[in-house]
Amino acid sequence: MDVAVGSTNPVKVDAVERTLERYDPTVTPIAVDSGVPEQPRSIAETVSGAENRARRALEATDCGYGIGLEGGVARIEGTPGLSLIMWGAATDGDRTERGSGPTLRLPDRIAARLEDGEELGPVMDDVLGRNDVAETDGAAGVLTDGLTDRTQALGQAVACSVGPLLTPKYE
Repeated sequence: MDVAVGSTNPVKVDAVERTLERYDPTVTPIAVDSGVPEQPRSIAETVSGAENRARRALEATDCGYGIGLEGGVARIEGTPGLSLIMWGAATDGDRTERGSGPTLRLPDRIAARLEDGEELGPVMDDVLGRNDVAETDGAAGVLTDGLTDRTQALGQAVACSVGPLLTPKYE
């Protein structure tokens, strides 16, 4: 299985490799433009970024599949506060499937900074006194006390987006 990932972020690449491990994938990371702001601020914007990454990664390679992953923030109807969301998209060139990872309410002090226009990665780095949160455990890892991490959370989005392309249940 040859897979192009629309990002060179090591956490996103690792999420694809780990999730698809049983298929013995050859994973090609490729930097592509998501076509959305650096900090997507809705489900629609986050999904669009994942779709763009998947399509552009596939178009730039000879791989059989393109996968795009995008993290964003959104207000979810029926739940309080601002939430961290993760979406994946996968395409084989004919079909495109989408799937989400976990959704996690952000602490109010972090949400307030995002609503003022800041981006989650730099805010988390500032709050934690680090400079690598987005490329290590991620906000998901920090805010769940390590019960999950960014790789696992993005892996769920990979599984839920690429899975429908791999199973005959959708044919």
